[in-house]
Amino acid sequence: MLLIARFTVAEPEPFTARAQRALELLLAQPGCRRGLLVRSTESASAWVLTVEFASVSAYRKSLSPFDVREHVISLLAEADSTEPAAYEVVIEAEPGSVRKHTSLLAADAATVRIGEAGGPATAR
Repeated sequence: MLLIARFTVAEPEPFTARAQRALELLLAQPGCRRGLLVRSTESASAWVLTVEFASVSAYRKSLSPFDVREHVISLLAEADSTEPAAYEVVIEAEPGSVRKHTSLLAADAATVRIGEAGGPATAR
């Protein structure tokens, strides 16, 4: 599971300090594998925070502790929300190895709207 949060940053110093604290808190959680804070080489105000988790449940559990909710969630709330932030790993490649993962998305994920998964919208 990969979290990708995009930011537009006017003042890098306070932002990088907050992002570093967020990464420290997340990486202390079981199932959090790796985190990166990167800056665009084409636009100094464009930043991306990526965090890799062992699974969707590890991601969700990592966001549960109070200090994580206090520091990490408030930082993520400032991210660009016009694009999705959570992604599942489909193909994983390392030197000498390429692995395909089974999707966790339901077969009807693109056809069921919010509120419809529990049953019909109108009584029968």
